[in-house]
Amino acid sequence: MHNPGAERRRLQSLDRSSLEKYQLDRLNSLLSEILPANSFYSSALAGVELPLRSLADLERLPFTTKDDLIGAGGGPAANRTWPVERYVRFHQTSGTRGRPLAVLDTAEDWAWWIECWQYVLDAAGVTPADCVMMAFSFGPFIGFWSAYEASAARGCLVVPGGGMTSAARVELMRNSRATVVCCTPSYALHLAEVGRQREFDLGALGVRVLILAGEPGGSIPATRRRIEQAWRADVIDHGGATEVGAWGSGDCEGRGLYVTESQFISEFRSPTTGGRAKEGDLAELVLTTLGRAGCPVFRYRTGDLVRPTWCENRFVLLEGGIVGRTDDMLTVRGVNVFPTALEEILRGFPEVDEFRFTASRIEEMDQVTVEVEDRLERPTRIAEELHLRLGLRMDVKCVPPGTLPRFEGKGKRFVDNRGSSGTP
Repeated sequence: MHNPGAERRRLQSLDRSSLEKYQLDRLNSLLSEILPANSFYSSALAGVELPLRSLADLERLPFTTKDDLIGAGGGPAANRTWPVERYVRFHQTSGTRGRPLAVLDTAEDWAWWIECWQYVLDAAGVTPADCVMMAFSFGPFIGFWSAYEASAARGCLVVPGGGMTSAARVELMRNSRATVVCCTPSYALHLAEVGRQREFDLGALGVRVLILAGEPGGSIPATRRRIEQAWRADVIDHGGATEVGAWGSGDCEGRGLYVTESQFISEFRSPTTGGRAKEGDLAELVLTTLGRAGCPVFRYRTGDLVRPTWCENRFVLLEGGIVGRTDDMLTVRGVNVFPTALEEILRGFPEVDEFRFTASRIEEMDQVTVEVEDRLERPTRIAEELHLRLGLRMDVKCVPPGTLPRFEGKGKRFVDNRGSSGTP
């Protein structure tokens, strides 16, 4: 009898040579299936000799970017392989970084999404005995749609929480006896704030694990600790994107994210030279899908910055998860700073409920202003910690409680005004 869980464990334990052979076979099979039907890649891969003889040949394929897919036009999902009538799912990127991108999935592609999510559920130890609460609003953004159906496929009782207030969601978690919660790190912290305001202990709910996605907070140590302490539960980070798929999952130890290499090929490119990055170096994550024939992406530049470590008989580990974005790095008085580093410091102050960073450019120099909701109203201590940890003096200002935005989806705490002139 076929055991999907055993097969996933087998693939995760392959040595590097066996894993690469498995990836190459799947890649060539996918290329054979989509060409020449997929006009986007038929054009992009014109002149490339197929099948590929090794994964090293992957470098003969051009990179794909989000701008490539948007710029290609042609309606929803410019990189789709089949006539639109064959597709059953419509998703759209959140639009937090430029124009939204529509992506379609066939029934077979959606089954692949569900299989990718099973690796995340494995990491969280989810079983059919769990009750899984989806604390997000259902819309065109992929969010936790695939998590919902993957949990149901595993045999869990799944509770949708769309269209509800935060207080109502907490009450639904209690009434349904949810043991697993899926949400963004920002929303997990907001629910903790709501619980504190209502003098309700979230740790009493009985939630044992939160699966977090949508932003890097699940792998930022200080953010992770605050969530674990507030909920008295473990945290599992997850990496995914609408245009790529559910590509990675963390563990309860918070080491970072493991790329699901049975479903994706990962590459790591130096953001400065463009060449291959070495182990432990800062690198842009580049992904190739192996199971999404309807809207495949090859050598997709995610824009996520990571530090890869190759493990023996285990998928590649991105230590610390996503540590930044290629377009988010600030150079302030000669020091390179990522918003994730700022968040790590701010989350170390338990009295700070919310914060926002605003970057501006004055005479070719990046400047950062920090706004905080600080219950102690002592911004000087925060400025001193930023100076101590980063070697930079930043302007830290207190704002009244509850005035900064709260987020259910991706948090938008970084305001980039560097494209405009003067002070924001």
